[in-house]
Formats: sequence, C-alpha cells, structure tokens
Amino acid sequence: MSQKGKLSPTRLGEGASRSPIGAAAKKAGVSRQSLQYYLMVGLLEPTEVTPTGRRLFDEKGIERIKLIKKLNDSGYPLRAIRELFLKGRTRPPLGVPMTELSQRTNLKGSEQ
Repeated sequence: MSQKGKLSPTRLGEGASRSPIGAAAKKAGVSRQSLQYYLMVGLLEPTEVTPTGRRLFDEKGIERIKLIKKLNDSGYPLRAIRELFLKGRTRPPLGVPMTELSQRTNLKGSEQ
C-alpha cells in the first residue's frame, strides 16, 4: 500500500496491472463518482474484485471507461451507450444491417 492507505496499481501474474477505482478514474479522465455511477448502471464491470471488496481495473477496462466518456461527451445518453454495449454481447440477427443498429442507438440528447 502507498501513502495514506491508498492502493497503488497492483501487479498480478503475467505482468497484468490492475488499478483501484480512484486510479482508474484518473487514468480515464473521469471523476471517481462518475466511474462509480457507470458501475452502478451496468456500463462496465471491474476486472477483479478483491476479497475485501476493492474493485480493480486493467488497461482494457480503463479504455472502456474512456470510450464511455467520449461517447457521452459527444451527446450519446448513457442509456444508449449501455444498450449499444449490451447489443455487442449478443450477435444481431443475420440480415439486420449495421445502419439499422446505428439508427437505434442514435438517440443523441433524447434521454439520459
């Protein structure tokens, strides 16, 4: 542990680096509260949760946080971003063009 009881990035096997929520938020350019909100609404999940409940993020998770911020800053409501991510987890039906998917998520400013 580093100064004042804060966790510094942790090294776990195979050179993988994990950052606690505050450090991950700072690296991604968002506030800690924003990152906690993203977690609460299901926009992302921590890479790892320690036995003591600390949420840790790897570089891939930090990149996802940056993407969420970039999409939100460009006008996409968090609800549309979440739907887009959820659709990415399941394959769209064959024959559904990507333009249709884009139109479904083009809800700029309509809700948040």
